[in-house]
Amino acid sequence: MPTLFRSTLTTTLLAITVGLTATTILKEPVGVGTRPPKGAEVLFDGSRQMLDDKWTYWQGPRLAASLPIKWEIVKDPAGAGTAMSSNDPAGAGGKYGAADIVTKKPFRDFRLHVEFYISKPGGNSGVYLQNRYEIQVLDGDTTSHGMAAVINESPSPYFAYNGVGKWNAYDILFRAARFQNGQRTEPAMVTMYFNGKKVHTNQKINQVWGGPNSGMDGGNNGGKGITDAPGGLKLQAEGHDVLYRNIWIKEMDIKDANTDF
Repeated sequence: MPTLFRSTLTTTLLAITVGLTATTILKEPVGVGTRPPKGAEVLFDGSRQMLDDKWTYWQGPRLAASLPIKWEIVKDPAGAGTAMSSNDPAGAGGKYGAADIVTKKPFRDFRLHVEFYISKPGGNSGVYLQNRYEIQVLDGDTTSHGMAAVINESPSPYFAYNGVGKWNAYDILFRAARFQNGQRTEPAMVTMYFNGKKVHTNQKINQVWGGPNSGMDGGNNGGKGITDAPGGLKLQAEGHDVLYRNIWIKEMDIKDANTDF
């Protein structure tokens, strides 16, 4: 084989190999500021209109708030635009369930992006997948009940937290529990990136924690009586200055029990 041709072929094969490698390791964007991909639905864009159009109070047993939603639209303290504050007066004192907000639309499998900002040490809220399974938002707690934990089911990946006074992002791929003849055959499953770092991979979620005031099915068999109904995305009000912005969701149909991305 002529030297020139062999050199050109080697270069071409190397370029193809590098290209394939890049394609293999390429991940979809994650982290603070990630914009919604094609086919995603924006759930909160910073506007009062979208808050009122797409969200409502969760009608749980402890509900103490009334419409319109009392979560305020505030100036973004660390960026341009606006955010919403979870510090609803009805949730003062940590009364979760008293003023939690949930999307009017329910979801089953999905890719989710949520950004939050904790204003003061000890700030507490929570992101509920299907209004059942809490991904904790709690400054200062590094336990399985703490920051970014699949609450009570995984360790807290506190190392990935940006801290008080900075925006943080959860990027989540969620697969709902599966049922046959009314019986759960597979638990819910989640993979999550926290500020761009993968912190949970195919983490199974076995129950709703916190009782009937926490979320759907929380009062069924101690939270183990999960049902097959889809549920909305819920954000928790616990009387703290925790802000939210840039929330979007993309509905999926995840056939296999694998949420890794």
